[in-house]
Order: sequence, then structure tokens, then C-alpha cells
Amino acid sequence: MGNDVLVVAEHLRGAFNDITFEMIGQGKALARELGGACFVAVVGGSDAMVAQLAAADGVVRVDGKGLENFNPESHSAALRAVVSAKAPRVVLVGYTSMGMDLASTLAIAARMPLAASCLRVAGGDRITAVSQLYGGKMNVTVDLGPGPCIASILSGATPAGAGRGTGAPPVETVTAPPSAGRVRFLKLIEPEAGDVDITAAPVLVAIGRGIGKKEDIEVAEDLAEALGAPVAASRPLIDAGWLPKTRQVGKSGLKVSPKVYLALGISGAPEHLEGMKGAATIIAVNTDKHAPIFNVAHYGMAADLFDVCEELTEAIREKKGS
Repeated sequence: MGNDVLVVAEHLRGAFNDITFEMIGQGKALARELGGACFVAVVGGSDAMVAQLAAADGVVRVDGKGLENFNPESHSAALRAVVSAKAPRVVLVGYTSMGMDLASTLAIAARMPLAASCLRVAGGDRITAVSQLYGGKMNVTVDLGPGPCIASILSGATPAGAGRGTGAPPVETVTAPPSAGRVRFLKLIEPEAGDVDITAAPVLVAIGRGIGKKEDIEVAEDLAEALGAPVAASRPLIDAGWLPKTRQVGKSGLKVSPKVYLALGISGAPEHLEGMKGAATIIAVNTDKHAPIFNVAHYGMAADLFDVCEELTEAIREKKGS
């Protein structure tokens, strides 16, 4: 075992997800602490994609049949081969739907300790990670031992820009071992286009559990109408069938980056923050002053969202003269 850090790249439809560059930024800093190098493992992907990873000290590209699209069995087998060959001290995997499959499988197969939902990882004689619990309401420091170990990194924990660079990274190509698993990729099913594209809206009024019941969504809709903005929501409201899937913001929904994101009754779980962290201005209203949403909000108010919505709607309409 050396002192290198291995970042597991994540990509979909021919493009790297931001979490890849975020982990490279964190991986480079950690590698400096350990006195090693930061490498990126890319399972599948194209030459053009690999060229985007210039910030890393090197890239290990895994080629093989059936690796173009994510398959938890074949991609896990490929990742185990890379880890066996490179023997990194720390493996960084995204805390995403794909990453959770890979990290847990690798941890069991390689007998490596795993810390999930991590904000950051620090090196030294022992590896430690700061992990979030209870939807971001508590941070704990986890001792992962001297290594090797795995850390699943939360999206948004490090700026993506820290992992971008120019030039051509050294690339090592390996062939993945054949996978005889039962899982087969058939097709990628994406949600149908909705009545409005929330990803293109400059202003969004987003609602969460704090809205209470379906009938009360009308209060948020009145405010959204006054602002000329669509209504979006966190996952619990979508799962309840109160709004269509095309209105969901978050890791399992859509990623949005409006000029203004008004979060009403949204606690701020990491899964939701992943979808709206790119907003230029985040305004949060929640009765719980300790809600994690206030950690990322530019402006916040510990208040009843209904009182705020009604007063704000009235003020906007008076300003517009309507």
C-alpha cells in the first residue's frame, strides 16, 4: 500500500457528473497531505472525456465489453481490478446512487472500512473523515485507521472548479475482467417532459414537508404566480403524488441553478442540496432555526412559511399594481 488517492469517476450520457471534479479537488489536497498522487479511475467513457481530467496526476481507464452504461456488477468488478493493481491508501467514491453501489461492494470484497456521506477526508498516520448524519443535522469524525479505506463524498462538499485543469493527463488503459453477473443494462429511462422546465427558470419557489398538506400548496402557487416563477418541490412531496416528478429538485430529481431559489419549509437534506447548490441566491424559510438549509442559504428566516408567503405575495402584487 502506498500513499496514493484513487478517485472513482462518475459519468452518464457521455459526460462526467460534477461530483467527479469535486472529488478530484479533494483528492489532490488529500494526496498532498499523504505524500502521494491523485489518480482517477474511469470505467468506460471516451478519449474525449478522459482529456477533461487533466487536474489529476494520472488516469486509469478501464475498457471492456458492456461498460458503456452503468452496471453495478460489471463496474464493481472493474473497480476491484483497478484497486488491486494500484493499491491506493484512500478511495474516494461519490455518495450517489451509483457510488453507493460501488463503494459498498468494494468495501466488502476488499475488506476495506467505508465511511459514507462524507464532507471531507484528512490524512496522516491515520485517515479520518467528517461524515453527516440525520440529514445533515450532525457531523461526526470517523477514524478509518491507517488505510486502505473508502470514503463516499457528498456532492457539493468541494467546489468542482478545484478538480478541473488543462492539458493532457497521463493515461493507463486496462482491460476489465469478464463479468458473469446476472444484471444486464437494457435502457436508460428518463422522465417525460413536463408542463414546465424548472431547470431553465431564473426564479424558483420550492416547497418541502413544511407545506403540511396538498391543499396548502395553493399558498406557494400564489406567490409563484406573483413572481412569474414555477413551483418546485423536494422528494417527499413528489413521492406523495402532490406534484409531478418533473418538479422534483435533488439527487433523484433535477439539478437547478436559478438566480433566486426560494426554499419554503425545506429542511435541507444533502440529497436536496445536491440539486440546488448552484443557485446564485438561496432564500430559506423554515420554523426550525437549526434546519441544515440555513447552512447554505444566503438569506434565511426562522418563521412560518404561510405568513411569509401571504405577506410577500401581497407586497409583490402591490408593487406591480395588480
